[in-house]
Amino acid sequence: MEKMRIRKFFNKLIKEEHPRFEKAASEDDLLKEKQIDSSLANTLEIFKKIYYVPNNSDVSIRNIVIGGINKEAAVLTINSISDTKLIEDLVIRPLLINDDESKEIELLLSPQVRKAHEIEDILKEINSGNTTLFVDGEPNAYIINTGNFQGRSVEKAENEVVVKGPKESFNEQAMTNISLIRKRIRDEKLIVESTTISKRAKNELYLLYIKDIANEEILTNIKSKLNSLNVDSIQNLSVLEEYIEDNIYSIFPTILYTERPDRASEFIEDGFIVLIMDNSPDVLILPATFWSFFHNAEDHYLRFLFGNFIRILRLMALFITLFISAIYIAITNYHVEMIPADLLLAISSTREIVPFPPLVEILMLEIAFELIREGGLRVPKPIGPTIGIVGALILGQAAVQANLVSPLVVIIVALGGLSSFAIGDPNLNYTVRLLRFPFLISAGVFGLYGLTALFTFGLFYMTSIKSFGVPYLAPMTPNDSTSKDTIFRKLLKNEIFRPGYLKPKDIEKKAGE
Repeated sequence: MEKMRIRKFFNKLIKEEHPRFEKAASEDDLLKEKQIDSSLANTLEIFKKIYYVPNNSDVSIRNIVIGGINKEAAVLTINSISDTKLIEDLVIRPLLINDDESKEIELLLSPQVRKAHEIEDILKEINSGNTTLFVDGEPNAYIINTGNFQGRSVEKAENEVVVKGPKESFNEQAMTNISLIRKRIRDEKLIVESTTISKRAKNELYLLYIKDIANEEILTNIKSKLNSLNVDSIQNLSVLEEYIEDNIYSIFPTILYTERPDRASEFIEDGFIVLIMDNSPDVLILPATFWSFFHNAEDHYLRFLFGNFIRILRLMALFITLFISAIYIAITNYHVEMIPADLLLAISSTREIVPFPPLVEILMLEIAFELIREGGLRVPKPIGPTIGIVGALILGQAAVQANLVSPLVVIIVALGGLSSFAIGDPNLNYTVRLLRFPFLISAGVFGLYGLTALFTFGLFYMTSIKSFGVPYLAPMTPNDSTSKDTIFRKLLKNEIFRPGYLKPKDIEKKAGE
């Protein structure tokens, strides 16, 4: 309530201090709500004012005379996002060389031509790279598809690398990403809904789902969140993610992102909803549970035993990176009786010349490891691996020789850091990396009791989280017997049900009747 009063106060202050800007904004809004004039000169004057022509050199207006019918016309386009050759072939040349007096303008242009009357609708088409034709004496505009946004071609996935399976990944063009999914799901019930999610930039967002599978309640929940957005610009899905997630301050991610079309297609077929947007080389999958982040795209491409083997390794890596350093601190500080005598003597001999307690040792190396990892990511690609290897070797060896840390601590921190690389999802990876520090501090202050208490509290917290109405730890809790793919995957022939926690319209994976 207090925030609303402050916002109203500042809005009032801005209006009082800057009445000219408020007036200009309202004039532009009024212009957009109008229909275009049948007079070509008046229409061009309106669009020149909106696009600040001739100051705006990217906007091109070309005046022509249509052959045969001898009518004046103008072609308006934005050069940087339109295909100039296509405009010449589909619009300019057919109109100039026409000599048939009875032929209609629509028949002279591309078969994809359509009419528009509202200025706001025409602006949306122009800003999408399409060409607009205005004809003198006609109260409408002709829209021709000539959009040509520049972008990457379909390449290999960089973050979700697989040894066995498709290598294609999404790029920054929404239409290309949708086509990659439609190539895998050739179902007439695959729906692609479009919505505008920003007021000024007019960013388009696409929702993909299968009509007779996706749960209507979850779909309505997602749409209501998208429709409630009131921002000027949302340029990509990474920004949108924070606007729509349920738990903004939670350390656990509740929205899954993937750059792989095959993985997105599998989720759609299970009843999930996928969000696609221009300028994003990935898609968002809603809702998401903890196990969605734990699973890997390659799990089902490998044979049954191999797929479960790498899941066991991934689960071991998760526990090692979370607990190995914390357990070392807890045992050496409070529970030395748990260590065999020979091992205790070995640890003591390496630590007798180290001036710092185990907690300080571990924290120093953990922070150094995170700095090396972040530095390796941000520097140019050819230098990154060199910084990681040389930095870790030199720092670790120098720290041991300077008696700042013991060799065993270097091994423990390195093992925990390497295990974190086995967690492929970036959001879950950041979660695990951050959680290590609370576990370290709790183990340093309270020993194994503090470690156990913090872990128990974390489990309680995870059970309370929901992602668009779906419990975060489903199908483990609440238990759902229909979904057989949690920690270990089942034989593909035994996975005959879609996730029950989604409450899909069609629970069984079977051919359409």
